[in-house]
Amino acid sequence: MSSPLVIRKAAPKDVPEISRLHARVFGPGRFARSAYRVREGKGHLSRYCLVAHLGGQLIASLRMTEITIGGRPGAALLGPVAVDPDHRNIGLGTKLMNEAIEAARVGGTSLVVLVGDDPYYGRFGFKVVPAGQIVFPGPVNPARLLVRELKDGALAEFRGLIAAIPSNGLHA
Repeated sequence: MSSPLVIRKAAPKDVPEISRLHARVFGPGRFARSAYRVREGKGHLSRYCLVAHLGGQLIASLRMTEITIGGRPGAALLGPVAVDPDHRNIGLGTKLMNEAIEAARVGGTSLVVLVGDDPYYGRFGFKVVPAGQIVFPGPVNPARLLVRELKDGALAEFRGLIAAIPSNGLHA
């Protein structure tokens, strides 16, 4: 009998395992990524962060950080999504993405931003942000800055620099 897959909200006790997963999946260069810079010193476990366990082992995680854009709240930064190499290509990342986006919509978030590839994330409803409308505190290729409106017309309401809203202070 195989163990069931369990997806749930990330908890403080998950932070060490999430950190180890990120180290395996992304390596030491992960700290230089702009999404990490946004969260730096602000904590990482928002109400939208998810983890997936199989047989008691953490095999995937999704981070979603609540942010302001130009000082305006109501947005979230999605990423990273990390799936253990031994459990890739079974739709786990897709499942986490869909659950997190729906939780953000239900939670009142108007807009989700991420840095990624348009051909991949376009299937989740993301599109390229108009040049210069949303700015990261670090370098980001403008063609990789993507957004998904969770409320119709939300993108028009957001302009400026992304900043993380401090969460519970736990870092991973």
